Amino acid sequence: MAIEGWYYLHTNGSLIYKRDLGDTVADLRESNFARGIWPLDVERRDYAWNICVEALAAGADKERVMDLAGKWMCDDEDAPNYANFFGVVLGEDGNQKTATRKDFINLQESPAGFGDTYLEAMSDLAKQLGYRPSKMWGAKFSDLLKVESKGEAA
Repeated sequence: MAIEGWYYLHTNGSLIYKRDLGDTVADLRESNFARGIWPLDVERRDYAWNICVEALAAGADKERVMDLAGKWMCDDEDAPNYANFFGVVLGEDGNQKTATRKDFINLQESPAGFGDTYLEAMSDLAKQLGYRPSKMWGAKFSDLLKVESKGEAA
């Protein structure tokens, strides 16, 4: 893993990049202005998707997130790759994209995300699952997607 830098969610909703200078993450963890932080490794597609999905769910400026998603090709065509990697079930309901966990039963009993794009739907699902931005040790979207099997812990 080669972390090139860090994206952080500023308290004003801005999603800001800082190149990794060795102590960058420590500075961000201690900052009162950083609400959440995400590592960037350009060799890892899941890192790009995590930043986009989680930052959008955390309230980052939507235009900024969508700009990064376009730059990184985190689009509806690539969404099934990310979804399969983490166990998200994608679908459509009318003109809306949907995202659910594998244990989805129905809308009355299970969380579901909706949006104009799969990125927005997964971000909405993250919010429905209780995602909160953190400075390293909080639950990530992928953690909230884990489903318990009979006799197994998540």
